[in-house]
Amino acid sequence: MAKVELKQPVVTEIAELFDGAASAVVVDYRGLTVEQDTALRKQLREAGVTYKVYKNTMIRFAAKGTAFEALEPNLEGPTALAVSKTDATAPARILANFAKTADKLELKGGVVEGTYYDAKAINVIASIPSREVLLGRLLGSMQSPIANFARVINQIAEKNGGSAEA
Repeated sequence: MAKVELKQPVVTEIAELFDGAASAVVVDYRGLTVEQDTALRKQLREAGVTYKVYKNTMIRFAAKGTAFEALEPNLEGPTALAVSKTDATAPARILANFAKTADKLELKGGVVEGTYYDAKAINVIASIPSREVLLGRLLGSMQSPIANFARVINQIAEKNGGSAEA
């Protein structure tokens, strides 16, 4: 009975991570050097992603009855869990970019906004820019026609001898 009482706080911690999470990605971290692991943790922390190593059975218990239960097939061997509550693509993007330089880091799979994706699909999701970048692109594409229109009106006004002041 004492073992269950010791494990319950860990299961509760993982369940709280999953509660309201936009995405979770599991990776095999075997073979990473201490320097690589420290650099990876720093990048994830700066992006607001929680990254921690848990026992697979603990993750299974915490994920039971949630969308993250789909991670079950990937919970074999050493497993690290990266969870983000704000940016759904951040864990996949950071881990996939880091895996390009650290070939020992292996993406196993993940759940993004309630849908399970295997390792190949997680790499595709990693190529999606962040929300801020996408909003910036949208705003830029919306401003471009207005700015062009303003320049044309200004040129017409200057051509006719007047000045167009905004």
